[in-house]
Amino acid sequence: MIKLDTIISLAKRRGFVFQSSEIYGGLNGFWDYGPLGVELLNNYKQAWWREMTYRDDIVGVDAAIIMHPKTWVASGHVAQFSDPMIDNKTSKARYRADNLIEEYIQKLRNKNKNDLANEIETKLNKAEKNEDYYNIITGYQITCPVSGSTEWTEVRNFNLMFKTFVGPVEDESSTVYLRPESAQGIFVNFKNVMDSARMRPPFGIAQIGKAFRNEINTKNFLFRTREFEQMEMQYFIKPGSEKDWFEYWKEQRWNWYLKMGMKESKMKWKVHEKLAHYANYAVDIEFEFPFGFGEIEGIHSRTDFDLSSHQNHSGKKLEYVDTVNQDRFVPYVIETSGGVSRGFMAMLCNAYDEEKITEDGKEETRVVMRFHPRLAPITLAVFPLVNKDGMPEYAHKIYKDLQKYFPTQYDTSGAIGRRYRRQDEIGTPFCVTVDGQTLEDHSVTIRNRDSMLQDRIPVSKIKEYIEERID
Repeated sequence: MIKLDTIISLAKRRGFVFQSSEIYGGLNGFWDYGPLGVELLNNYKQAWWREMTYRDDIVGVDAAIIMHPKTWVASGHVAQFSDPMIDNKTSKARYRADNLIEEYIQKLRNKNKNDLANEIETKLNKAEKNEDYYNIITGYQITCPVSGSTEWTEVRNFNLMFKTFVGPVEDESSTVYLRPESAQGIFVNFKNVMDSARMRPPFGIAQIGKAFRNEINTKNFLFRTREFEQMEMQYFIKPGSEKDWFEYWKEQRWNWYLKMGMKESKMKWKVHEKLAHYANYAVDIEFEFPFGFGEIEGIHSRTDFDLSSHQNHSGKKLEYVDTVNQDRFVPYVIETSGGVSRGFMAMLCNAYDEEKITEDGKEETRVVMRFHPRLAPITLAVFPLVNKDGMPEYAHKIYKDLQKYFPTQYDTSGAIGRRYRRQDEIGTPFCVTVDGQTLEDHSVTIRNRDSMLQDRIPVSKIKEYIEERID
């Protein structure tokens, strides 16, 4: 199992992810995506968008980040969107109570104390009040990770929404929120989309957008942050059909991660034993990160809670009327919701590999990021074998031609083996090398990242060769 520090180090060194405002010491829970990171991020989002919207029954929207404050009253976020918070009296460190317990359970499992871990996990799943979390923490003498102390405050609620103000006067009447999730922008636009796009259930609305949560404490690199993106799709269906559609979307989403190169051995389902107030079915797809399994996407059957609540609070009808048989209903919703940064981080961890290779009689460790070719930040690199005899000029022309179609790099620095290693470490699937034979017959070698095998092909066939292998 790779260490999280290894991933973080590579991410910074190769320009995938930087700490936000690093020159000022950084800001906890916020990250910036570098030159390679933004390419991987965009490829990941575009792959999801193609999967979800390039079909007959799903369309997209892009809703505003700041919405009317009544939106969050109707959704339940103003009253209920909080986490249980606890402070350690010795270290003054602050924790989310349920996460503190979950981490303790994982430590027990690592020590093969599964019976005790199962006992605590059962109580955690049944916990409903802050007092329940407090009793678990104090009853099992869970210690503070910083101080080792068991001196805890009471557990209390902490609302996660960021507040701000609209207009010149900062008072209660001008209070608004940065959205804590993107789903509500879909729900309030349900009728607009259904009418303008001439859709009828079953149909879906997809969105990729920023969300903000004032997390009690952030941790594990990109896994829990205060600013993040979500890839969400809400699928509107006739009441009574939710079980079938729930199973359908479970299969669709699981298979998409496999298509994107995720190792199935690193994935598992987590069935929600304790359901949210709006749900009647819920599961998570979890990925095995260096710190353990964590959610990368949730599939939820949300019933008609959202549309009914917005209908009641707004006074506007949010129902579907079948003009043929006069069937009228507020649709139920199946939601697929994935965190972009979590998925991005999962793809980094999934792709990372180290292997021993022997070149020129020497054994060395090759670090290679085995991204799916469609996700890789750079699709191909072009090299001249040596920097003379017309090879750089020929290679540069190939580079400029292919740059019109693929993200491409040109590299002349160092021995050819070193150049291959640099591309391996950023996940470039193909490397084209111009050598002496190229000048004679206009052919090049093209190297495969994963196998390190090379094919010799005509220059005129490079684009076709890559396009055939990207998928």
